[in-house]
Amino acid sequence: MDEQYNTNQSSTVINQEPSSDDRLMGTLIYVLSFFTSLIVPLIIWLIKREDSPFIDKTGKNYFNFLLSYMIWLIVASIAMFIIIGFILFPIIVILNFIFTIVAAVKAYNGEDYLPPLSIRFFK
Repeated sequence: MDEQYNTNQSSTVINQEPSSDDRLMGTLIYVLSFFTSLIVPLIIWLIKREDSPFIDKTGKNYFNFLLSYMIWLIVASIAMFIIIGFILFPIIVILNFIFTIVAAVKAYNGEDYLPPLSIRFFK
């Protein structure tokens, strides 16, 4: 009986609206990525992921986004030998910039957001 109660209680916590501190930390994951794309977001996620399901999900979304766009940039770099990469590379860089800003705003609003073209490596 207690196990069932704990299961229901934990699912209630997951569906709970994120606090303003959680939303701020989720936003900082994206905003600070402009200055350091890996280290600071990783530190925030590793420290806060156990405290908040929202920060855990936001961190996973960010790293899915980061890895995916790194892959797309590598593909565009290789495609430069075929000339099309000279068009793809700047487009991917611009999309990365735009979707980072959009994701920061969504995190600040407490929304779960995985930018387009992202591959889910972490679930």
